[in-house]
This record gives sequence, C-alpha cells and structure tokens, in this order.
Amino acid sequence: MPCLERSLRTASLALLLVYTFGTWPAAAQAPSTATPIPSVTGPVPVTAESYPLMASAHLQTLVDLPKAGYVEEEFFVSGRANVYDWAADGRLSVKTPAAPYTTRILLRRPTDARRFSGNVIVEIANAARRFDFNFTWGVSHDHLIENGDAFVVVTIAQGNIDGLKAFNATRYAPLSMANPTPDEACAAPGRAGGAPQTSPFEEGLQWDILSQVAAMLKAAPAGGPMAGFTVQRAYMTAYDAVMATYMAAIHPSARLASGRPVYDGYIQHRHPGLARIRRCASAPAAEDPRQVLRGLDVPLIRIMPETDVLTLYRFRREDSDAPNDRYRLYEVAGGAHADGAFYPYQPSVADLKKIGSPYPYLAAWPFHNQCEPEMLLMKTPINTYVLDAALTNLTRWVRDGVAPPKATRISVENGGTPQARVVRDQFGNAIGGVRTPYLDVPIATYHTTTRGETFCPELGRTDPFSWGRLATVHGTPQNYATKVSQSVDRLVKDRWLTESDGKKIKAEANAVATAAGN
Repeated sequence: MPCLERSLRTASLALLLVYTFGTWPAAAQAPSTATPIPSVTGPVPVTAESYPLMASAHLQTLVDLPKAGYVEEEFFVSGRANVYDWAADGRLSVKTPAAPYTTRILLRRPTDARRFSGNVIVEIANAARRFDFNFTWGVSHDHLIENGDAFVVVTIAQGNIDGLKAFNATRYAPLSMANPTPDEACAAPGRAGGAPQTSPFEEGLQWDILSQVAAMLKAAPAGGPMAGFTVQRAYMTAYDAVMATYMAAIHPSARLASGRPVYDGYIQHRHPGLARIRRCASAPAAEDPRQVLRGLDVPLIRIMPETDVLTLYRFRREDSDAPNDRYRLYEVAGGAHADGAFYPYQPSVADLKKIGSPYPYLAAWPFHNQCEPEMLLMKTPINTYVLDAALTNLTRWVRDGVAPPKATRISVENGGTPQARVVRDQFGNAIGGVRTPYLDVPIATYHTTTRGETFCPELGRTDPFSWGRLATVHGTPQNYATKVSQSVDRLVKDRWLTESDGKKIKAEANAVATAAGN
C-alpha cells in the first residue's frame, strides 16, 4: 500500500504541475531520431513570364535587393512528414508516418557570405489572402538587410498553395501537401455538428515541414539555399496560431543530429490560441493549460501590440530567465495590431488578380471598407523599432547569454473583465509597456483600434496635436528635438532601441523641429 500511495501522490503531483505551469516538461517528448534533411531543388529559374509570387521586384512597393547587396531566390523543398496526435498531457505521437510533400521557400540573403550575420529568420506566412504575406519582412526588412540576416518564408497553407497554382500552374505544379488518409472524414473547421467531410489536403504535415526546412538551412547542403554560408542560428517568427502550436507541441522533439534544437529562438507576435495538430483533431480549448507556454528550452520573446492587450489579457505571464524557461513579454504602448508597415509589400494588382483575389487591394488601403473616422493607416514605426530591438536582443540572448531588458506591462484596470480598459496619460496614450520616444515625447495621440467593420478594430491611426498644444507641451521646436534626443539616448542605452533606429528617430525629430521653426 505505501508504494501505491506514493505512486498516486506522484501521479497527482505531475498532473498538478501540468495544470499549474502549462505544457508538459520537454523531457516527456524526447526525440527518437534527428530531424531529416529534406531534398531541395532550385533556385527555380526566373523569366519575364515566370517569376515567384511575392518576388520583391513585383510587389506594390519595391525593394531594390541587388542594390542592397541581397539576392532573392525560390526553392522547392521535398521530404516526408509525419501527421501527429497531441494528447492533453502534452505528449506527441505519430498518427500517420512519412507522408510525401513538396513545398516552396522564398529566400532573401546577402549576396556575399562575408556580410552574413549567421542568422536565418524563418517566417510562417499569413494565409488570409491566398499568398505568402510575410509581415515581419514588411515591418523590419531594413533592419534585416542592415544586419546581414537571411530571411525565409515557407509556404505551408493550402490556400496559399492554391494561390500559387492559380498564379502559375506550370511553375508550381510540383507543390503538394496531399492528405495521406484522404478518406478520413471529420467536421469542417467552424462547422461543429455538420456533415463529416474528407479533404485531399492535410495541414498536419506543416509541423515537420517547418522543422525540416530549418534543419536543411542549417546543414547548408551543396546546391541549397545557404550553400557556402555558415548558419549559426535559426529563428522562427509569425503572427498566427501555427507558430504557437509548433513551440508547444513540436519544438521539444525537433532536434538536430547534435541534439540541439532545430530552432534557436522565437519571436511570436501577439498570443494566438493554439491550433489543431491535424485536420481531424480539435484545437485545444481556451482554458487548456497548454495555451500558456512554459518550459521552452530556447528563448521566446512575445511582442504584444497595445491593440491586443485587453483581449489577450488572460495569457499574461511573468518574464523568466530560468535556463529552460527564458521568456519576455513586450506589451507595446501605441503599437497597433496592424499598421502602415504591414501592407506595402504585397503583390501587384495584376498578380492579385491572377490568384483570384476578390478585391484589387492597394497597399495604401488594402481593405474593401473604410473605418470611422475615415483614415489612413498609422505610419509611425512603433512596431518596427520594437521588433528591430527584439531581434537584436534575441541574438545576444542566444549567442552571448545576455538577457534582454524586462518591460513593465501596459497599465490595465479591471483586467480580464468586460470593464477592462487601458489606463491612459493626459495625452490619451497608454501608460506602461515598452516605450518609444513617440510615447514619451508625444506629438500625437496613438489610437490602436478604430470603429468600423471587418479589420477596423485592429487598425491604428495617428491623431496629431494642434500647434497650440505642441507649444504648450514642448515649448520651442528645438526643445522638442532635445527631449527626443535624450529619450533616444536612454532607450538605446537600455537596449529598447537599436543604435541605427535611434539615429533615424533623432533625424526625424530634427527635421520636424526645423520645419516648425521655418
């Protein structure tokens, strides 16, 4: 009986730990084999008639990569991926092994290996519009290029594969994430109680694809995307639930032959709920303890724009420097869920029509309705500068063991209730959170949500101060520029801004002061 009692106490304690601290310890999902290296073909030839969808030269806002010393290439990646089940206790098991796939990656890297930072940033593309919308590139491409990072976007969504095939059926004919069990019927997403459906596509292949792509990039095989380059670190970034689920379910068993993790760190935008592990599985419930990630053995920086602080308040957790739980939550004061940096780098209108987009979205306003009041997207680069600093700090954390700074949370009253609200200063801007000179030396109120339909609640806009208020708050234009310079120096010293971005903000403030003084 004593042995039985001890066993029951041990089992109860283990269950309590899971439900108190989140995911099951990583050791419960120890890898049995190293992540396979998939085969890769390319770069896929480019002609006037056949070029990659999302190629930089064919976006609505052009980036001259050759001038920046960068090359852009498209490759097809082929391998075999497992389809998994994911138990409530965090344990991963293989449901269907070794299903074949072929997908594509779009690579942007320095032409000269001597300029390469050693970092590869892998972004899970947004799948809302049938093309690989890579927000991180839009927000921080200047920083990535300046730093010499390589950037890779991976196609893993069926809608985006369909968009590629509609765009150029011949070029993208090899792409496939075919369902290895196409006769398996299950409820369609969002249609509980509906008739079970089959599907030729299996989203559950995406997990091994993400692991194998990173393993291939690090291995840098001859003829591959990073041949001749020494890849020291691979980071994943995304704005969606796929990355959140990958970290919680897949990362513990995604290992290289050396035993090291496939991904060395993560930057997650927002805190999306977990996705289902395969098409016939259910997504974890909102109250599932796995929703709040703990116990990751590589650093995670989570960037939460002010827009999402109230709706995702339940996911707040403390920062940590523990070796197996390195975590930072950055709630960004004045940061919008989406701003003017997200949308310029989308396909041309002609390319949008080819993929069957229902609207010829324009980069200046890529929506089919206006908001209240009528507005333009926020152009203040709050999100950009916070992400640039986070990328820099992540590398120092991974490479040098230097932990990033910790930020206070945005001040919230009645958090987690229907009466929750962000506490604001006399200028209408949020108190607390990650700060930038735009909030600490304000010349505007930064609204991070807007009235209206569809995307409006997620969009930010800027309400500039009147000249009278500017004079009251800052005195002379030169006094404003001086205060900005002091704010920048402090934030650069504390690693909330990169030196390069600090110089940009100072130059901008001096230009404003000069224009106002004339």
